[in-house]
Amino acid sequence: MVEQIGWRNVTRLLVFSTDAGLHFAGDGKLGGIVLPNDGKCHLHDNVYSRGNSQDYPSVAHIAEKLREKNVQIIFAVTEDVTHLHVLPKCAVGTLSNNSHNILQIIVEAYNALTSEVVMENSKLPPGFHISYVSHCKDHKLRDGEQGRRCSDISIGDEVSFNVSITAPPCATSSHRPSRVIIKPQGYSEEVEVLLSPICGCSCQKDKVPHSPSCSHGNGTLECGACRCKEGRVGTFCECNQVESGEAVDSYLCHRDNASEQCSGHGQCVCGKCVCDKSSKKPNQAYYGQYCECSDFNCDQYQGLQCGGQGRCVCGVCECLPGFSGRACECPLSVESCLSHDGQVCAGRGVCHCGTCICQDPRYQGPTCDLCPSCPSVCTVHRECILCRAFSQSLNPKECETRCAHLNLTVVGQAALLALVPPSAGLHRCMELDTEGCRVHFLLRAGQKEGSVHIHVALERECPSGPNVVLITAVASASVVVLGVAFLLLWKLLTSIHDRREFARFQRELEKRRWNRVRPVQTIPSVSVCQSESKQ
Repeated sequence: MVEQIGWRNVTRLLVFSTDAGLHFAGDGKLGGIVLPNDGKCHLHDNVYSRGNSQDYPSVAHIAEKLREKNVQIIFAVTEDVTHLHVLPKCAVGTLSNNSHNILQIIVEAYNALTSEVVMENSKLPPGFHISYVSHCKDHKLRDGEQGRRCSDISIGDEVSFNVSITAPPCATSSHRPSRVIIKPQGYSEEVEVLLSPICGCSCQKDKVPHSPSCSHGNGTLECGACRCKEGRVGTFCECNQVESGEAVDSYLCHRDNASEQCSGHGQCVCGKCVCDKSSKKPNQAYYGQYCECSDFNCDQYQGLQCGGQGRCVCGVCECLPGFSGRACECPLSVESCLSHDGQVCAGRGVCHCGTCICQDPRYQGPTCDLCPSCPSVCTVHRECILCRAFSQSLNPKECETRCAHLNLTVVGQAALLALVPPSAGLHRCMELDTEGCRVHFLLRAGQKEGSVHIHVALERECPSGPNVVLITAVASASVVVLGVAFLLLWKLLTSIHDRREFARFQRELEKRRWNRVRPVQTIPSVSVCQSESKQ
């Protein structure tokens, strides 16, 4: 399945959304399918091809395959079927009727899945027993089933698990080596443990009873370790079990009446702290009388411990010369705060940790030299340039008062200003005078505060006046064209109206002619009476 989908060897999330229940193993018998599911993918052109020949998998079968492939499912289902979708190391979210909360369900489920670590292991050989002890972020020891998990974990938290595997007695025949996989649920990282019971050690024949290495003869040196006499404890049998009771050990291993022994980073043995090693970096360990020190838990800056500008000593950064701060993140040099004119933050702010803090709210930027709402340096000196070079804008008295600080140099053509090479502090300016002409000048701040050196070109770019003849001709032609067009339109509308009236007149004339009443011609009748005698 992993190969067909294209997953890499990472933690895999699968979002499944439905409003229906699920089928169980045995439901296929209703359709005459009795062959059990083999747990394989059977995808052909992204279509499952064994739906008519294999039964549905069981819940346990699905859970086993998910665990085998490191897949965690997020069920986004409707409220009436949430109780049906329950699997180990999976999250269930209630989907709304229009599915508008699908993204929220995925985010919350992902946070829930990644905030808990649950340890699991493969099947143990007969007779072996495994136990877990968890050291979670609250520094409380948990054993049993609770020792397999740590909850409420966020990025950067460190938790550890002590795993103990107990072998059966060696009274039976020798066991063959076997392997056990220990891993967190839903993650690809795993530890493989080779179990090979050793019922006898060849080094036991070289044991040294009452060895001086075992606290002046209080134990037997056997296979490089001390087997203590009854009543003695410790790595080198240095402690008296009666004198070094739990209360004494607890008192000696607590720092400043703290509730944790050995600061939560070690074990109390004979009244002394035996410090642990780091689970992330085995070559680094906690140290100190109460295991309170470490050289790997200092503050970080930009992903580096002590910002890469110091070393960690007992949880505190010792910065290199030129740096300060909890994570050595603050350079003492002001080089990064210098503006183009060599001033710190352009004289408008203070440099803190290599960054300018602008005191004038109008200015911004890395060196407080940007002011989007301020007029440009060219616009600021426009009026003085116009009055000094062209006698515009300001009256003579006001010009002399306000513009005395300008060192003005006049050149003839504007092209001469383009020949001046660019340099720091040089501004090329173009402003409009009171007549709408363009004035070109160069501006540079002087060495004295407030002084300005300006080179201005007397040649101005003035827009040409309007072409009166052309405008008059165009206007006249437009009037004539519009008049002719109006007459033609009037003539067309009049003709259409006359044609309609004439057609109506003809229809009325025809109607009157056919409706006229014609006179009836009466033929006179003559009656002739003849007598019989006459006949």
